[in-house]
Amino acid sequence: MKRSFSLERYVEGIRAADRAILGRAISLIESNRADHRQQAQELLLALLPETGKAHRIGISGVPGVGKSTFIEAFGSMLTQEHKVAVLAIDPSSSVSRGSILGDKTRMQKLSMDPRAFIRPSPNSGSFGGVTRKTRETILLCEAAGFDVVLVETVGVGQSETIVAEMVDSYLVLMLAGAGDELQGIKRGILEIADILAINKADGNNTLPAERARREYTSALRLMRPTSPSWRPQVTTCSGLEGAGLSELWKLLQKHRTTLEEAGELATKRSQQQLRWMWQMVEDQLLHELHHHPTVKQLLPTLQQGILTQTLTPTLAAEKIFQAFHTKAIDS
Repeated sequence: MKRSFSLERYVEGIRAADRAILGRAISLIESNRADHRQQAQELLLALLPETGKAHRIGISGVPGVGKSTFIEAFGSMLTQEHKVAVLAIDPSSSVSRGSILGDKTRMQKLSMDPRAFIRPSPNSGSFGGVTRKTRETILLCEAAGFDVVLVETVGVGQSETIVAEMVDSYLVLMLAGAGDELQGIKRGILEIADILAINKADGNNTLPAERARREYTSALRLMRPTSPSWRPQVTTCSGLEGAGLSELWKLLQKHRTTLEEAGELATKRSQQQLRWMWQMVEDQLLHELHHHPTVKQLLPTLQQGILTQTLTPTLAAEKIFQAFHTKAIDS
C-alpha cells in the first residue's frame, strides 16, 4: 500500500466524494499493519456523524441465479436517482477474493457509472476479519454520500447469516424451473430473508417463475418472520430484461420504511453494532490464542495425546486455556 494520507486529507476527500481517496481509505481499513489500523479507526471515528443514512441491502442467491446481471441492471436503475455502492463478502474461501473481482469486468456499464462504486472485500482467513472490513467499508461509502449500499455474498453457508447481520434488508434471489425449488434452498436462508425474488422471469420462464413465486409465498407462511412488523414478500424479476426491478425496489423501500416507522430499524442497527463488537472481541481473542507462544509450544503434545487417545479434546482445550490464562496473569 502507498504511504497513507493525513487524517485530515482522508476526511476532506471522503466528504467531498473523492473516489480515489475513498479507495485509498478502504485499502487503509483492509491493511493489517498496526499503524494503518489505528489511523483507520481514527478516520472512522471522525466520519461517524456522516454515516448511517444509506439503505443497506444484502443480496444472496443460489448458484447460476444471475447475480452479476441482476446487480448490474438493478444498480444501473438505482443510479438514476441514487448513488450506489456494491460490496462483496466472501469468507468461505481461503483462495478466492470474491467473484465481484470478476464481476467488475462483467458489470462494465455499472463499473463505469460515475454514481456507482464497486469494491470487493478481500478474504483474510477469518469471518471476523472479513466482516470488519466490509462493515467499515459500508461506513466509508455512506460518509462519501452513497445512499444505497448493496452487499453481495459470494460465499456459501455462514456468509449468508453474516451479511444478514450487517444490512437493513436481506434479498435472496432464486430460480424457477431448476428442480424442486422448496428442496433446493436451505430452510435457514428462508428464515432470514426479508424479500425473495425469482430471477430470470422472462421468455418461456415467465410462467414457471410465477408458479415458484406462489410456492415460496406458501412456504414462507409456515415460518416465523424475523420482524413482527414485516412478513417476507416474494416477487419475480428479470435482470436480463429489467422486468420487475422497479417493483422490487419499491418492496425494499417499503420494508425499510415499515421497520423505521415501527422503531425496529434503530433497534436492529444497535443490536448489529453490539454483535459486531463481540465478534471483534472473539476474533481478536482467537488470534491471540493461536499466536500465544506457550500455547504453540504445548500444541504438538496435546494433539498427539488426542490422536493416541491418552487425552480427551475437552482436557486438551482446558490445558490450552490454562496456559493462555496463566501467561496473561503473569504479564
